[in-house]
Amino acid sequence: MITRTSSLTDVAFEVCTALDRSGTRAVLTGGSAATVYAPAAYQSLDLDFVVQFKSNNNGEQVLNDLGYHLKSNHYVHRENELILEFPPGPLQVGSDLVESWNTMRRADDILHILNPTDCCRDRLANFLHWNDWAGLEQAVAVAQAELPRIDFTVLKDWCDREGQTEKFTEFHKTVNAEVD
Repeated sequence: MITRTSSLTDVAFEVCTALDRSGTRAVLTGGSAATVYAPAAYQSLDLDFVVQFKSNNNGEQVLNDLGYHLKSNHYVHRENELILEFPPGPLQVGSDLVESWNTMRRADDILHILNPTDCCRDRLANFLHWNDWAGLEQAVAVAQAELPRIDFTVLKDWCDREGQTEKFTEFHKTVNAEVD
């Protein structure tokens, strides 16, 4: 049950589980995924889910049952300030399609979420393309929190394909400087 005090992670598990049980697979992405991986470093105020599979059209009813209603182009809760957004798919980072993700489990609940490396790429995209320093900080926070699970080769190759080798070097130096 989502209440006024439910955290972003709590809401993410509740929404993802309810949608999944109704036949809709949605993957948490964006800043909300960064918050799940590095909650002490970044707190998003919205949850971004990209729908990967929908076997029915009752997703809106599921969200209504959780206390959400559609307002403009996002969903607001009757008690909780965190909003839900469903950006159009496909799930991708830059021009790369994302075809696999993590599935976290908490008791009987599940959360489909970008894996830590793709979460870093997602946050780095803001830095690479718009010089968004907050995106760099979020990518660094996720990398530090999930260090053993980050594939720096994938990150470097992706930055090279995006024409941003220098910004990868800055990211990598920052991660290493913070870890040392």
